[in-house]
Amino acid sequence: MSAHAIPTPAVPRSVTRRVFPVVLVLATALVLVFLTLPLVAVFLDVPPADLLASLDDEGALEALRLSLETSVLALALIVVVGTPAAWLLATRSFPGRRLALTLVELPLVVPPAVAGIALLAALGPQGLLGPVLDDAGITLVLQTSGVVVALAFVASPFYVRQAIAAFENVDRDLLETSRTLGASEARTFLRVAIPVARPSLGAGAALAWGRALGEFGATLMFAGSFRGVTQTAPLAIYERFGTDFPSALALSGVLILVSAAILLVTKVGLRAGG
Repeated sequence: MSAHAIPTPAVPRSVTRRVFPVVLVLATALVLVFLTLPLVAVFLDVPPADLLASLDDEGALEALRLSLETSVLALALIVVVGTPAAWLLATRSFPGRRLALTLVELPLVVPPAVAGIALLAALGPQGLLGPVLDDAGITLVLQTSGVVVALAFVASPFYVRQAIAAFENVDRDLLETSRTLGASEARTFLRVAIPVARPSLGAGAALAWGRALGEFGATLMFAGSFRGVTQTAPLAIYERFGTDFPSALALSGVLILVSAAILLVTKVGLRAGG
């Protein structure tokens, strides 16, 4: 140490103990205000009468119905295919597992517009699988089925990654006991692993459903925006943004309430089931 160096006085532990809880409270308050203020502002700008009136708009109701139907179908597809895939990735060690996990997570960081372009490149009429789909009589672009595919693509990582973590945390002794008693892996998966991991699986499903319900970019790029066919609620909000902002606000408020209801019902259901 230099002879001229001035030692930095240590912060008294008593001061740290008093300050740190204040820092925690301030940080939490900042996060909550930042995340909730924009949502609350929607309802402050939309009179209750306008919010109710938006439910009488045929186009808005059609968009909400389509959003709910396609997001539920996408979620069902994600759960049916993603659950066994998550089980394999959670319980097996094999060359390329890290790459597989990275590929599962990649749609989380890919911009939605890029996701839509990627879906076109893979499943569009001129895409990699376009001729195969055409021979099978399957059309996805500009169709409701294309909306389901787009929603499943962007939302599936939310469920699959959560399911992998859930299965990794299942007590191995329970699984070993089940197999020792003669249960097959399939029976162990269905009767032991899934019930034990159900709270986390439910949370992942709620996140995936919420993500699908709010999807915009990939749906617009891949399926387009046609009323009654591919125009989901986020696309209807975008359409109204430039011509009828109060209507866009009202429909946004309805979508916020629907999303909040999904989370609330899921949490209540998981707590009751637990």
